[in-house]
Amino acid sequence: MDWNLYASFREVMRQGSLSAAARTLGLTQPPLGRHVAALEAGLGTALFTRSPQGLAPTAAALELLPRVEEMHAAAEAAARAVSGGPSGETGVVRVTASEIIGGVVLPPILAAFRARHPGVVIELVLTNRNEDLLRRDADIAVRMVRPVQS
Repeated sequence: MDWNLYASFREVMRQGSLSAAARTLGLTQPPLGRHVAALEAGLGTALFTRSPQGLAPTAAALELLPRVEEMHAAAEAAARAVSGGPSGETGVVRVTASEIIGGVVLPPILAAFRARHPGVVIELVLTNRNEDLLRRDADIAVRMVRPVQS
């Protein structure tokens, strides 16, 4: 089955709605809805119950999510494995921080880092929720609270 269907499902689960997931993925809501419907058809089970309040994940979706997270982590690990080379440090580093820290404090720090390491692409994710480092939502998390993960 097409990996994009799983990626769309993962983002809907992370964001909690089709519209938010579509914005994150750079899509519109109708194609994202078709991705979810195609995945449901391919798996032969409903992944969400739809209501006026939005989408609620089914038991099947909750069971599928950890496996999709493993697929996502494996795909990122494969990309990192081939992105390095003899020309220096290269690859993608995903940094998550709050909107204030990411908008005010980090830009000069990341600009200086980028000048020293031009082969490293930094994905800065600004969110006020704590991303899960164990699920590989981010490589680096700048937090204003004490971490609860070991």
